[in-house]
Amino acid sequence: MFGKQPQQSRDLTSPEAVQRGQEIYDRMVTGECTDVVAELDAAYGATSESNN
Repeated sequence: MFGKQPQQSRDLTSPEAVQRGQEIYDRMVTGECTDVVAELDAAYGATSESNN
């Protein structure tokens, strides 16, 4: 609303997006992923600032 840009819709159901998410999940489960938010932002083109 005030000073916020509209969110862009992303197709998180595409095979590529699902694969990226699965890879991050696998890294979370094994403890290899230390910053989940940063990895998801990088994978899906989002930024933490736009999620607030």
